[in-house]
Amino acid sequence: MRIRVVRPGELDEGEAESWRELRAKTGAPASPFMEPEFTLAVAGVRPAARVAVVEDDGVPAGFFPYEKGPFGYGRAIGFGVSDCQGAVLRPGLVLSARELLRACSLSVWEFDNLEAGQGLFEPGGAEEFASPVIDVGEGYAVYEERLREQSPKFLRTTTAKERRLGRQAGEVRFVFDERDPSALRTLMAWKSAQYRRTGRRDRFAREWISTLVRRLHDTRAPGCSGVLSVLYAADRPVAAHFGLRSRTVLSCWFPAYDTAYAKYSPGLILHLRMAEAAATAGIGMLDLGRGAAEYKDALKTGELRVREGASVRPGPAAALHRLSREPGRRAHGFVRSRPRLAGYAQRTLSRIGRLRGRGD
Repeated sequence: MRIRVVRPGELDEGEAESWRELRAKTGAPASPFMEPEFTLAVAGVRPAARVAVVEDDGVPAGFFPYEKGPFGYGRAIGFGVSDCQGAVLRPGLVLSARELLRACSLSVWEFDNLEAGQGLFEPGGAEEFASPVIDVGEGYAVYEERLREQSPKFLRTTTAKERRLGRQAGEVRFVFDERDPSALRTLMAWKSAQYRRTGRRDRFAREWISTLVRRLHDTRAPGCSGVLSVLYAADRPVAAHFGLRSRTVLSCWFPAYDTAYAKYSPGLILHLRMAEAAATAGIGMLDLGRGAAEYKDALKTGELRVREGASVRPGPAAALHRLSREPGRRAHGFVRSRPRLAGYAQRTLSRIGRLRGRGD
C-alpha cells in the first residue's frame, strides 16, 4: 500500500472518477460534501487543502481530503462549513488512522461533522450529534401525510400562512434552482443580518466562505451542484436557501428570509416547497444539518448522526491539542514546570486558538 499527498488540483480525471466510484460503493448517503468537486472548490479558496491518495497495488483505494495547518495540526476540508466529513475508502480496506495521519504529516485531524460509519476516525471521546433529515424518497405526498400525523397544526398553519401571503403581498412563486446572482447576493445579505441579529459570527464576513459559496453556485456536477431556491411574493424575494445537491441528497446549508415578512413564516413555506421540488427531481433526502432548531423539529422525519472531535497520533500538535482542551489548568502547569518553553507554548496555543476561531 502506498499513500501520496497531492493538492486537489493535481488529481487527474481518472482519479476523480475513482473517488466517485469508491464513494458510491460505501453505501452511505450521497452527500455532495464528500464529492471531489467540493474539495476542488475549497482548494480554490483554501491554499492549505490537500488530498491523501491511498493506492493498493497501484490502484486508487481511498481519498482523504483535509486542510493542513501549522505544527501538524489538520482539519476537515472546509471545516466550519462542511456538513459531512471523512475519508472515502474502498470497503474492507485495512488502514489505521495513525498510518494515514503519518503519511499526511499530521499529529491531529480535527472534525466537526464526521459522518456515521467512519470507524477509522471515531475516538471514544468524540461527541455525537443529530442531523435532522426530511425523507421524500416515497414522494412528497407521503411526506406531507407524515407531517399531518406528527404535527398536524404545523402543516395546517404553514399552508394557511402561504395563502395569506399570496392575498396580502402578491402572487407566491417558487423557483427551486434560481441562477440569478443577484438573488444569491440578497440571500447572503439576509444571512449576514441574521448572524448579527442573533449574536453569531458572520460567516459571510469571511472572504473565503463568501467566495466559496459564489463558486459553488456555478458548480454543475451530478454529485455536487449548487442549488439556490427562492420564494417570491409579487416577484419580490421573501425567503431563500442555498445548498448543495447530489443525485439523491440535498444538503440544506444557508436559509434566510426577509424579516419584513416574518409573520408569514416564509422560511417554513420555502422548506416545504423545496421538499416538494426535491421529490419531483428524484432527490430522496433533505439533510437539514446538525444543530437544534424548532423549524427542523417540525419538518424532520428522521435523522443522521455526526461526530465532533479529533483523531490524534503522537507529535507536537497532539501535545498542544491536549493543552488546548484544558488551557487554564494544563497550560498553567506547563508554564510553571518549564519556564523556558512557556513563551513558545503560550504563543502557539494562542495562534491555534485564533486559527480555530476563524476557520483558517
